[in-house]
Amino acid sequence: IYAPLDMLHTFKNHPFKVRDDEKMQETTESILNYGVLVPGIARPRDEGGYELISGHQRKRGSEKAGKKEMPVIVRNYTDDEATIIMVDANIQREDISYSEKAKAYKMKFEAMKHQGSRGSNTYKEVGEAAGDNIKMVQRYIRLAELIPSLLDMVDEKKLGFICGVDISYLTEEEQTWVFNILSRKKINISIVQSSKLKDYSKNGKLTEEMVRLILMDHKPKERKVVIKSDEISRFFPAEYSNEDIEKVIYQLLEQWKKEGQL
Repeated sequence: IYAPLDMLHTFKNHPFKVRDDEKMQETTESILNYGVLVPGIARPRDEGGYELISGHQRKRGSEKAGKKEMPVIVRNYTDDEATIIMVDANIQREDISYSEKAKAYKMKFEAMKHQGSRGSNTYKEVGEAAGDNIKMVQRYIRLAELIPSLLDMVDEKKLGFICGVDISYLTEEEQTWVFNILSRKKINISIVQSSKLKDYSKNGKLTEEMVRLILMDHKPKERKVVIKSDEISRFFPAEYSNEDIEKVIYQLLEQWKKEGQL
């Protein structure tokens, strides 16, 4: 059918951005000269009109070309079917950002799980359309767990892809500490540092002060302080392990920082 543009609505949580760039200008000129050669794909909406599954770029190009409608193929797809089609129709574009791909892979992965797909084969199928292997798909899906501000830094190449994957394992609060320090200090982070952040978080030892020490290139795990056993016994019960003592020290560092003593 030829659907009015104002009846074509954006796909829910559509991960791919529609940019008014040079490529969009080419699309607009093509539509002006030849019309929309490949119909979009849509499905009916309960609220009226249609939800675009594929064709968001063509819709924008049609708007810029002054068109009032565009051709679409309308089918009654389920949410999961529509999601998979939407991702596969866009994932091979050359201008996709890290964040777009991460969100798209996560959406497709969840849709396939709903359909009953399980195990590593699911990751394989998710990446087939773009030629990504299982490991790369897993990394992209992990990347989608970054807070928006850090995900933007990955897109802007201010934060490396692998570093972003490491940091995605941190809690939202811990990620916020990382972002605040990276943006305030204007520093780059290495894979060694991001891996260390991940390990500290996994072991429940990551504090805001530890994040600062790691990112400012200190090496807290390599620092050695020699305290005689009789002195330790003055402050810690005999049943305290080395790990217990470390945790107390980290908590003290955090407290002193809040009190302005560091």
